[in-house]
Amino acid sequence: MSDDTTPADEPKRKDFIRQWIDRDNESGRFGGEVHTRFPPEPNGYLHIGHAKSICLNFALAEDYSGTCNLRFDDTNPCKEEQEYVDSIQEDLAWLGMTPTKVCYASDYFQQLYDWAIQLIEQGVAYVDESTPDAIAEMRGGGLDEGTNSPYRDRPVEESLDLFARMKAGEFSDGSMVLRAKIDMASANINLRDPIMYRVLHAHHHRQGDAWCVYPMYDWAHGLEDSIEGITHSVCTLEFENHRPLYDWFIDQLTDINHPQQIEFARLNLTYTVMSKRKLLRLVQENLVTGWDDPRMPTISGLRRRGYSPEAIRKFCKTIGVAKFNSTIDIQLLDHCLREDLNKTSPRVMAVLDPLKVTITNFSEGDVDQLEAINNPEDESAGTRMVPFTKEIYIERADFMEDAPKKFFRLSQGREVRLRYAYFVTCDEVLKDDAGEIVELKCSYDPATRGGDAPDGRKVKGTLHWVSASECLDAEVRLYDHLFTKENPDATEEGQDFIANLNPDSLKTITAKVEPYLAASTPGDRVQFERTGYFCVDTDSAADALVFNRTVTLKDKWKKIQSKQGGQQKKKKKQGGQQKKKPRLDYSQFKNKKK
Repeated sequence: MSDDTTPADEPKRKDFIRQWIDRDNESGRFGGEVHTRFPPEPNGYLHIGHAKSICLNFALAEDYSGTCNLRFDDTNPCKEEQEYVDSIQEDLAWLGMTPTKVCYASDYFQQLYDWAIQLIEQGVAYVDESTPDAIAEMRGGGLDEGTNSPYRDRPVEESLDLFARMKAGEFSDGSMVLRAKIDMASANINLRDPIMYRVLHAHHHRQGDAWCVYPMYDWAHGLEDSIEGITHSVCTLEFENHRPLYDWFIDQLTDINHPQQIEFARLNLTYTVMSKRKLLRLVQENLVTGWDDPRMPTISGLRRRGYSPEAIRKFCKTIGVAKFNSTIDIQLLDHCLREDLNKTSPRVMAVLDPLKVTITNFSEGDVDQLEAINNPEDESAGTRMVPFTKEIYIERADFMEDAPKKFFRLSQGREVRLRYAYFVTCDEVLKDDAGEIVELKCSYDPATRGGDAPDGRKVKGTLHWVSASECLDAEVRLYDHLFTKENPDATEEGQDFIANLNPDSLKTITAKVEPYLAASTPGDRVQFERTGYFCVDTDSAADALVFNRTVTLKDKWKKIQSKQGGQQKKKKKQGGQQKKKPRLDYSQFKNKKK
């Protein structure tokens, strides 16, 4: 997270990626140009972790007056679909990102194939007929050295012939591969003769059946960057050990652009899984309603739930970029969301758990139109008219028959204010045969129209409400965390993350809402006063409104920050000093999992 303690008159220290780019620019590398890219594989929907990468790559291009490509890494036809391509482009547009170019790795298949032939001719690549298990065993692991394949010294002409026949479709899937000849004794297992191509008879969503061999990511990634003129290839930390291989492949080919790979920590959020494999499982096993389920961390799910692109961009900017993995509290994301929605969302009244109230001294059939402010944070949002009638609804939780002294809402004999309306007093409580409260009889003071008493008397409670005869019914979906644990992968032996699914992640109720919402359309965001922020769902229709709860009004992040601030002040006062974690040097252990 960025350092918010920096004085306003001092520039904030640049993150390590921007410092790296500054050094490259000062040295004249890449001619001072900055060209980044966002390279998703179209095998699933983008999620909030991808948003961090998107915002970073596009921000770098903007900061340095450079360019940023969208490149689909479509090298695995078995998992890729046009649906995912379309969703990714839709998500980028919604986030407000316009790529300089839209590129596809598959457009470079011929060039990559030609370069592979060049490496065979140079004697640094060979066709291997070993089984996948045998190759894995040869490569070894840990500190043990690998062992050479019996095909490692195969003649160049033989490898060229076999590779051409692999491309022509003569061999079955998995029967042979093309491997780079690097160093089977390397401490970095990625350099132990990695696979460049595999035989795969599969239909490609863009190339059709033109290819029977497909490039591996490590072979294709750096060369795709080179073809596009990328200067700084920004990726997540799991690719740090792959950087030597990224560089090695490019170094084997003369006179081509050599981008700089830079790694940063991926985004991890509490109560969330980011693995595409796990998200796909949730979808395939119908544990959610789809990729755009509002409980999913996908961009489409967040959009449907009511998140704004501004809030997501602010969140990504706030957490910044770091070199070591950590987990961000999801409350920070919610905090950024509330700050944006508070400024932009119209206020309306909605009653989620209705309790009928009859105003005994209000004339039957009369409708009093009261003026209400749409958004106190935005004067230009104007006002609306709210109908007040003899029968209204309030929240059931806003009434207590035997109320304690500090209960400042409605109780028998107590006076409260109705938002934008009048002071009312509860005179009588009606119950059914089971003793359940079904209706309140109240009286109102006509002199308090608008919410103020001319005699100056004060009330401590203000309630939201809706007219019983003028309101609309709406389905309201109350969403919560999809998982019950901060770390969904923390399970007992024999279980997986599915065991931590939250059975109460969705509750559906029928609420009463203002008639003002009749013209709502999918995507509209509003604040239900005193309740939370809500968004009109894609399932909604004019005669059947559906609202998703985006986030509650209660901001836990502020409490977390306040508590942490208090603890730090206490330690400082006591002379305590927090020790910084030592920066570990992993350079000698690049083959080990961090």
